[in-house]
Parts: sequence; structure tokens; C-alpha cells
Amino acid sequence: MPASTPKRPRIAVLADSDTRWKWGALTAHRIAPGPSMEAGPREDAQVGPALDGFLLRGRATPTPRQLEEVGVRADSLREVTAVEFLRAMEEESYDILVLALVGGGVQAMLHGLQRAWENRTSRPVVVTGYVGVVYEKLADGLLLRHGADLVLANSRQDAERFRAVYDGVGADASSVTEVALPFLGGAAYEGEHTPYTVVFAAQPSVPENRKDRTYLLNRLVQHARRHPEREVLLKLRSKPGEHTTHIEELPYQKLVQRLDPPANFRLVYGNMGEVLDHTDLLVTVSSTAALESLHRRVPTVVLTDLGVREALGNHHFVGSGCLASWDQLDAGHRPVPDEEWVARQGVVADGSYESAFDAARERIAELLGRPGGLPPLAPYYTPVTAPGYLPGILARHHLGPDGTPLPGAPAADKDPGPVRQIVRRAARGAYRHGVQRVAPVIRRMGEL
Repeated sequence: MPASTPKRPRIAVLADSDTRWKWGALTAHRIAPGPSMEAGPREDAQVGPALDGFLLRGRATPTPRQLEEVGVRADSLREVTAVEFLRAMEEESYDILVLALVGGGVQAMLHGLQRAWENRTSRPVVVTGYVGVVYEKLADGLLLRHGADLVLANSRQDAERFRAVYDGVGADASSVTEVALPFLGGAAYEGEHTPYTVVFAAQPSVPENRKDRTYLLNRLVQHARRHPEREVLLKLRSKPGEHTTHIEELPYQKLVQRLDPPANFRLVYGNMGEVLDHTDLLVTVSSTAALESLHRRVPTVVLTDLGVREALGNHHFVGSGCLASWDQLDAGHRPVPDEEWVARQGVVADGSYESAFDAARERIAELLGRPGGLPPLAPYYTPVTAPGYLPGILARHHLGPDGTPLPGAPAADKDPGPVRQIVRRAARGAYRHGVQRVAPVIRRMGEL
């Protein structure tokens, strides 16, 4: 008799922004039980897991263009409130649930799911983690993620730090599982292209102020003028009106309108991996794109022009060998990455990337096969351990202290009608106007 076709694992991903959807969806493919997914999502959808995507409604809900840029197809994809998502998880049956959210969102969902699944005999394996470099709010973010079955660490260094935090507060650290960033890959750099291409990977919120962002833009334009034989690209994360994981108050698209850049300077969007296919020098302040670039052995520079500071995130690259200034680059300097540092950051340029997710897959298979099913979720934060902190986190997602939906919580049973869609778009536009226009003005006034 022919061998039976193995059942496709069902995975749900809840994300609250474009980058977290990218991380969550790619992670889902990497950690799915079964054959190694080192090549990433397969073209044949029947080979990989059955993937259902849920986008948490908010200021950073991805646009269709942003979703297309990620390039990961889901079997279904819909926008939900927190309460709508919890209802879906109560009614549907999944093998794995990936929470690709900010820390507070993860904590709220863990408590909400704990309540939603209290009468079920089985539940999915719950997975969470970080979309990139963890350089701030380490303890805060980690404790908000505690309670998931797997807390993924993107590098050996992060895994050690994560376990130290959990052990230090007396929380179970067995959930910490070392992997790598799920979006690494692509062909290794083999030499200069024609034309030689310099790419500056911009970040929405680093640096924050107009002076520093204008400085970086001017230096990039000056580099293009100094080297007319080169192509100089400004790689942007979002188009005007779109939101990303971080709020962008001063888009480079607007700042560049005041300049007169040369013909060899241009703005580009799209998938970072595709841009790196033609890159000879990747320059950034502290973008995760630097790790993608180092993975492919593309010459990579982390700028020191504005200082090496925690506020910029470039302090994470101390010891990398990649720190340099625009003056040094203009003079022809090319940093050489420190191989030991690179290896500790999960940038497995040595060819071992294909096995980076083996431990996570094995752990998930073990949990799925556990006799009697999985125990209830048990976050570190409870009404006993954090009575002055946890209720506020849950309330932001319309959940009470015990994880149940609050009266009047938004939870539609059907798609919004035309009027509701118009009102929602208007409200979202008003919110964006507030964070992009009004809030910066208020902050500047406060600095006077």
C-alpha cells in the first residue's frame, strides 16, 4: 500500500506590524515539524504548513503592499481585534501558534489564551520571540514574553542573556530556545557589481530628530556626488502614509525633497534580500539589515558619525569590526567583520544555517507528542506577582485582570460594513496625524 501523506501542521501567526508579520510567518515555516525548511517557504504550498495569518488591528497594521513585500503566502489572512483573535483560538484547532507582537501584546494574549483554553483538553504550542537585535528593555520585554512554550533567541548571545534574566527572577527558563533570524539567506557575495552599489538601510526611528536624519541624508548624497560611477541607494522601509513597527515622524522621502541629489542617487523599496543581491557596501546606523548583510558576507558598515550610543542601537555592534564613519568610508576604508562576534550573533555565514532551527523543531515535536497534552500557560506575571503592572497591560487589549474580555470590548462577528470601514480609516488617519504631526510639535515645545 502507498505510504500515507503526512498531515500538514496547522500554524496560526498573530502579528501587529509588517516586520513582525515577516518574522512570524517565516518563523512558522522554519519551525514547522517535519522535513527541514532551511530553504524557507516552499513554492508548493502543500509541502509546508497550513498557515493562517491574523493581523492585530492598530496603527501599524500592514498594508497590502507591505504584505506583498514580505513575500510569504498564507492560506488565509485577516485583520482582527485581540478579542476576535481569542475567540478564533477558542473555536479553531492549531498545532502551533506564533505570537509576533510587542511584549505587552504577547503578555495580554498569553493571559487571554490561558482563559480561552481553560476547558480544552489540548492546545497549540505557543511560540514567541524578537524580530531582530535585542538592545534595549531586555528584562521588560523578556518577562512580558514569559509563559510561551518557546521563547526564541536569535543567537547564542541572546539565548544566554535570556536564560540569565529568567533564572534571575526565579522564572522557568526552559522555554528559551536558540535559533537564528528566519529571514537570513541568499547567495554569498562574490565580488563587485557593475555599477558598484552602496546601500544605506534607513530605520523609521533611528535617529529620531531632524538634525541627525538630515545629516545622514546629506552624507549619503555627498557620497553619491564624490563617486558618480557608483549607484547610491537609500533603502526605505515604508512609503508615506504607511506604518512600520516603529513610528517614523520624519520620513526621508520628505527630507530629500529639499535636496538636489545627483542622477546616481535614488530611493528604493522592496525586499531587503533582493536589494542585497546587488549590494557591494551596506551602510546603516543599527538596522537588522546589517545582520542579513553579514550573513551573506557583503561588506557592512555600522556608522559611528552620531556616536556609539544605546539610544541609536549601534552599541550592539561593539566588537563586530564593522564600526566606521562616513569620513573613513569616503577615504576608502572597508571594515572586516570579527568572525567570533558574527558567530555569536546568529549570523551563521559558515553554512550551518540549515540546522539553526533543528532544536526548535525537536522541542515542538516533543511538546506536540506529550502524553495528556500540554499544561495550562503559566506566565511569570500574574495578579499576585505584578498587581500594579499586569492589569494595565491587559486593559489595553480590552481584557480584565483574569484575561476575560471586558464589557464593550470590540469584537465583530463579521467583516465591517462600508460605514464602519470609512470610520476606521478616518480614525486611523487621525491617529497617524497625531503621532506624526501633533506629538512632535508638543515634544519640541516641551524642550523650549
